[in-house]
Amino acid sequence: MFHYLFPPLSIGLGLQLFLCELVYFRTRKPEWEAAARFWTRVFAVNFAMGVATGIVMEFEFGTNWAAYSRFVGDVFGSALAAEGIFAFFLESGFLAVLVFGWDRVGPRMHLFSTLMVSLGSIFSAVWIVVANSWQQTPAGYHIVWHDVQGEMMPRAEVTDFWAMVFNPSSVDRLSHTVIGAFVLGAFFVASVCSYYLLRNRHQAVSRCCLSIALPTALLFTILAAATGHDSAKKLVETQPAKLAAMEAHFETTDEPTGLYLFGWPDAESQTVHYGVQMPYLLSLMVYNDPTKPVPGMDQIPEDQHPPVWLPFQTFHLMVGLGTIMIGVAALSCWFWYRDQLEQKRWLLWAIVLMPIAAMTANQAGWITAEVGRQPWIVYPSVQDGVEMMGLKTADGLSESVTAQQVLSSIILFSIIYSMLFAVWVFVLNNKIQHGPESAEELVEYKRKLKSDSMPDKFARSGKSLGGDMMEEQA
Repeated sequence: MFHYLFPPLSIGLGLQLFLCELVYFRTRKPEWEAAARFWTRVFAVNFAMGVATGIVMEFEFGTNWAAYSRFVGDVFGSALAAEGIFAFFLESGFLAVLVFGWDRVGPRMHLFSTLMVSLGSIFSAVWIVVANSWQQTPAGYHIVWHDVQGEMMPRAEVTDFWAMVFNPSSVDRLSHTVIGAFVLGAFFVASVCSYYLLRNRHQAVSRCCLSIALPTALLFTILAAATGHDSAKKLVETQPAKLAAMEAHFETTDEPTGLYLFGWPDAESQTVHYGVQMPYLLSLMVYNDPTKPVPGMDQIPEDQHPPVWLPFQTFHLMVGLGTIMIGVAALSCWFWYRDQLEQKRWLLWAIVLMPIAAMTANQAGWITAEVGRQPWIVYPSVQDGVEMMGLKTADGLSESVTAQQVLSSIILFSIIYSMLFAVWVFVLNNKIQHGPESAEELVEYKRKLKSDSMPDKFARSGKSLGGDMMEEQA
């Protein structure tokens, strides 16, 4: 969860950065260049944090999850290798040009580098989500038994690479995840720019960025709702236990199934305290038929029941925050179109807070997906008519790692991550407080840069400047 603070923001900022630089490339207005330079610096800070926290999890597979790593090694090896080759190196390689190449490469090359960095961050999400989706809905593999130190151990080996990539949930989950990242990036840019407008700072750059951030926020919040709906519809076929947990639907009846707006589920008594339910709505959402009942938790073997309270709360938190974000984005676009947004200070303050809502919604969705699939770390499936075994979370652990070692490592990482988080907030706040350069500062900077390079230019060509001009240049 701590690592997941950073990749969605990198993906979302990458798109906003590319759009800013694309407009600058076409208009050559210094306000857009100042915006692109500013968001490049913010992106670089966030990218560094994502790399530092992500590497830890690569080692965790081997240290804490040895049995799991043996089971999924063939699948994860191909997916994570593709992520490293096609995504990480693409993103990190062009990031150097993006950050340090403003005055060293031409505008076309810099725009291309920005696009490659944005695509690289998205491709990283592609392969990570493919690997995670395979655990939820495995496809394109068979089970091979291997002798490991005298004991026969199962291993999932890929038989169809593209079936593994396009497993039953990968496209829906990938689109929902990436769109959620775009929502976060759009609201983050809009939040900082709204803060500047409230403080009467960097107004020209802020207005430019808001003209992109607000429409994209509205577009992607609506798409997030649509892709989330598609993902939920698939659950009734692929993970009915997760769907039942998300709605605390304990008992199957012949009646249409309603959708809870909120409540406090109790798995022991199989009731939802203080629940408010909309009749027929879950049946309508899942089957497009308001009269068809949705199967409940009683259709699942008891030893395969996921926790109920946490997925229920995080799912409804995600949906509630998504609804709020759609409303704020729609209002903001309306008042922006009418040129009244800057007079609505209450709305500007609401936009300032929206990244918290977007980040929380991303985390809540992740918790819903991961806790809702318990007790399975890899779901059982049917491949070519043959039932394939799954792997339970309890069976995926490293046998040599004790609970005390896990606890001590969690405590140590919590301390380290707390310090990293403090550094991230401190550096990010410094960059935001400093803000982008003004158009005048950029023009002056470029004039000085050009004039400072003149002596070198004349020296290389064998010419000399007059003494007075040399003194002035110095």
